[in-house]
Amino acid sequence: MENKKIFIIEDDANLLYGLESQFAADEFEVATATGAEELEELMETLRDFDPDFIILDLILPKIDGFEIIKKLKSDDELNDKQIFIFTDLSDEDSRQRSLQLGADYIFFKDELDTFEFAEKVKHIVAVSEKSVDRDYEE
Repeated sequence: MENKKIFIIEDDANLLYGLESQFAADEFEVATATGAEELEELMETLRDFDPDFIILDLILPKIDGFEIIKKLKSDDELNDKQIFIFTDLSDEDSRQRSLQLGADYIFFKDELDTFEFAEKVKHIVAVSEKSVDRDYEE
C-alpha cells in the first residue's frame, strides 16, 4: 500500500515541525504550509500535493481557517479530503462552525500535545483504512 499523504497548515513552527516529524516517522508523506500565503496559492499547493488528509489550525496569519474549510469543500479536487482541526479556539461556536462547514474532526490544543494529537489522527486513519479494506472484501 502506498504511503498516506497528509498536509499540515499551522503557523506555530514548533507545533508544525513536531507534527511533521510525528507523521513522517510513521511513513506518511508530509507537506506543510504556515498560513502566511494567499488563499489561492495555498489551494494550488494543496491540489498539487493531493493529500489524503489535512490538518488545519483555524488561527493563521493571513487566512481565516474557516475560509480554508469553505474553500476546500467547494473545490472539486479537494472536497473529499478528511479535515482534522487542531486549534486554540476551544469555544462551542468555533467547534460547531468548523463541523458545519465540513471539518471531519476537531481537537483543541489546550487538551492535547502534538504527540497525543498525532496518535489520535493516526488511529482514526488506521480505523478508516480497515473499514475501507472490509468494503473491498465484500
